[in-house]
Amino acid sequence: MGFGQVISHNFSNIGNFEGRASRPEFWWWALFLWLISLVVNILTGGVGGLMGSGEFGFLTLVGWIIWIVLVLATIAVGARRLHDTGKSGWLQLLWLLPCIGPIILIIFWAQAGNPGDNQYGPPAA
Repeated sequence: MGFGQVISHNFSNIGNFEGRASRPEFWWWALFLWLISLVVNILTGGVGGLMGSGEFGFLTLVGWIIWIVLVLATIAVGARRLHDTGKSGWLQLLWLLPCIGPIILIIFWAQAGNPGDNQYGPPAA
């Protein structure tokens, strides 16, 4: 899957926590997430901070809505990525462990997926 296909696929599967996601699918999504977060932070935080606190309330609300949608899509693709490696999507709760949790998750997400079928379905396309 290419960059655009990954974005489209993940938005269409925003609430899908079943199945598997390949490494490229996950990491293309991570790049998109980073880029969109940068843009939203510049528009909502940077401009709002420069212009004063009360003037950009609507942009802040839009930023929060975008953030909620992106977090839900990211949790879904993260769960599918863990499924591809044969692990439970619930392992994403490791984010709650300070320092070590995110490192462990990045290692899990970077691992190669199981080449054949596993308990979560056939390999990701």
